[in-house]
Amino acid sequence: MEPWLIVGLGNPGPKYAGNRHNVGAMVIAQLARQAGAAPRQHKAHAWVSEARLGTAPGGAPGPRVVLAQPMTFMNVSGAPVSGVAAFFKIPAEGIVLVHDELDLDFGTVRLKRGGGEGGHNGLRSVSQALGTREYLRVRLGIGRPAGRQDPADYVLTDFPARDRVEVELLIGDGADAVHDLLHLGLQAAQQRFHSR
Repeated sequence: MEPWLIVGLGNPGPKYAGNRHNVGAMVIAQLARQAGAAPRQHKAHAWVSEARLGTAPGGAPGPRVVLAQPMTFMNVSGAPVSGVAAFFKIPAEGIVLVHDELDLDFGTVRLKRGGGEGGHNGLRSVSQALGTREYLRVRLGIGRPAGRQDPADYVLTDFPARDRVEVELLIGDGADAVHDLLHLGLQAAQQRFHSR
């Protein structure tokens, strides 16, 4: 299936750029850098770049992808995602959402298709806009806050400086998970990342 739509969820603007909630957007930025693809503003209110992702076996160019980051706030990500998908004629099964996950330990990467949103308002918005939950997800563990901190406040704080190396590893693993998902398929990618 080509092209694939790979979406990194996050909030727009420099105020939110380093937030835990923006780790999905950080992975999209990394994939765009790796592919040498410059994002452009799309009429669906998203930053979009088109690229080939990696190299297929035998040295052929990798799959065609549309890398996107909504320009809207997380809670209303659905309209940009569905708008970009409609523009490029990409069905729900060809959409990969990359997002933060409170219910996974920090640094963990998991992949799945479909399922619930687990209280994630960005996922809920996308599911409503697409009319289905049956899209692929690359889930990036940010862990839960210690003590009594409200999870809603926690996701809107930056990763602490002491975690910088681990954050870079998480972003790299997220990008690798997207590569594996597209090149090897969901089951093989799950076997690689879920065995860690």
